[in-house]
Amino acid sequence: MIYNRCGKSGLKLPALSLGLWHNFGEVDDFKTARAMALRAFDLGITHFDLANNYGPPPGAAEETFGKILCSDLASHRDDLIISSKAGYFMRPGPYGDLGSRKYLISSLDASLRRLRIDYVDIFYHHRPDPDTPLEETMGVLDQIVRSGKALYVGISNYDAMQTRQAARMLKSLGTPCLIHQPKYSMMERHLEGGLQQVLREEGIGCIVFSPLAQGLLTDRYLRGIPKDSRAAKPHGFLKREQVTNEKLARVRKLNDLAQRRGQTLAQLALAWVLRLPEVTSALIGASKVAQIEDSVAMLKNKAISPEELREMEAILNS
Repeated sequence: MIYNRCGKSGLKLPALSLGLWHNFGEVDDFKTARAMALRAFDLGITHFDLANNYGPPPGAAEETFGKILCSDLASHRDDLIISSKAGYFMRPGPYGDLGSRKYLISSLDASLRRLRIDYVDIFYHHRPDPDTPLEETMGVLDQIVRSGKALYVGISNYDAMQTRQAARMLKSLGTPCLIHQPKYSMMERHLEGGLQQVLREEGIGCIVFSPLAQGLLTDRYLRGIPKDSRAAKPHGFLKREQVTNEKLARVRKLNDLAQRRGQTLAQLALAWVLRLPEVTSALIGASKVAQIEDSVAMLKNKAISPEELREMEAILNS
């Protein structure tokens, strides 16, 4: 495993981190979830990324990981980076969403109970709140660190301007913004539209989610939409209408390039997001152990030549 320094902090994160957004809920097989978590740790993935509402149902992923921590990883707590978030819908009522002091503190307390730990290493505000003053939300993050319930704090889904404002507020309070978690892949490149510069200038680390575009940048869709894929499910985040013939044509050309490099398309996609010096880590999701092993094998060939980058740009712009 490669470990990268997170922004200007003293913390290092693995180049690949395991996200528990999918496949760790009550509806999923616990033995498979346990096997994936333990294999990831054996491969050097020390960072496990959660949120209060990951499941289903909301909270279930934290419950699952809490069980794995107690049964298998308790003695390795000091070698783990455990993160959670709050900011999206968690429960009905006025105190289960967005960015108020009431919601964030009560949510973190509940997350710690589900995870069966005393603190998380990183706590994020999951998305901007248009109604709560930013000073309140950033003040809560500062309070959470000072209370000992989190070692570091970060933000997710904030745009460039919001990120700069949040970072400067936190800095004035004495609690730096450690990290930003944006969506980023060859199919989703808004990170390059100003946010990348803000992260560099403010000394903030970056961990990207959905680097495989919800599976589109894998060999799953080379021949269309499989019946058991995310795009085929009515409740999935990757919609059938997003998998266009034009995108599939680009995916097939990218796959040809990956094969010439001796890689899978997923490995090439992960290497591509990690090419940016601002990107500390890429979050991978998995439904089986073999997918984690395939992702980590990318580290043997993560360098992309200027010629290959130009070819990839030509494909993406075709």
